[in-house]
Amino acid sequence: MLPTDPTKKISFTRCITDGDLVIVYERHDAMKAVKVCEESVLQNRFGVFKHSDWIGKPFGCKVFSNKGKFVYLLAPTPELWTLVLSHRTQILYIADISFVIMYLEIVPGCLVLESGTGSGSLTTSLARAVAPTGHVYTFDFHEQRAASARQDFEQTGVSSLVTVGVRDIQGEGFPDEFSGIADSVFLDLPQPWLTIPSVGKMLKQDGVLCSFSPCMEQVQRTCESLRSNFTEIRTFEILLRTYEVRQGKLDGSRDNGGGSLPCKRKQHSIEGSSEQDNQSSAAVLARPCAEAKGHTGYLTFARLKFLS
Repeated sequence: MLPTDPTKKISFTRCITDGDLVIVYERHDAMKAVKVCEESVLQNRFGVFKHSDWIGKPFGCKVFSNKGKFVYLLAPTPELWTLVLSHRTQILYIADISFVIMYLEIVPGCLVLESGTGSGSLTTSLARAVAPTGHVYTFDFHEQRAASARQDFEQTGVSSLVTVGVRDIQGEGFPDEFSGIADSVFLDLPQPWLTIPSVGKMLKQDGVLCSFSPCMEQVQRTCESLRSNFTEIRTFEILLRTYEVRQGKLDGSRDNGGGSLPCKRKQHSIEGSSEQDNQSSAAVLARPCAEAKGHTGYLTFARLKFLS
């Protein structure tokens, strides 16, 4: 494990300038990426926002429209970028991304190989994880998709940490120049088992591989290919459950549908309050969100066997 240097973190402490990418935050489920242009305006349900008013302000500030309404201007962190980027392909989301970075043991200074790049959601987070001295080499067989990814990495400020290549990794494998020097490899391919021999050559001894597959049949074939040169083969499925927390009236500890709700009652010590008042009191209510995301894919991890 490499030590981290807290004095060299990626940060967005500087002020917004012409040409910067900002995340315009209206609410938790309404955000968009906007490139700042001094002569442009943003129009939304809150009114008209002049970009010229944004220039010189720090990231995280509140800006007002001609109607007196406001939005927040946030830095394009990997977490926010994942929520607003253009979907050229299916992407990985925060729950899977955080799990991948932990189990691949990625720290500042690592060299990471990735295939394929897709929309670049994971790549952006990998870049921040290896900064400031590491590097991510990502490959996609689709030339236009790779070009779009390069533009995105330039806008989000991670282009110095990411190199995008056009290559059919399933058919050709990773370039020989990375033989034995990769700390980690990530695969998001329809037939990842075809790439396993090349991955074994790229990884350092004791290096870690992760393969993302939406179907169990792909997982099974990949695991069979891994058994000869890899150990600690494990597969995970990450299911995220989000809760709504709000303040409301609680009537006898039951919701309108008759089901019990987890809650924490506010304490009242007013003498003489009736039993009816106690049964209908203010409370903090928590319940699972109605729209829950289900299966995204399976994450298979394996470690290259150490050859003594």
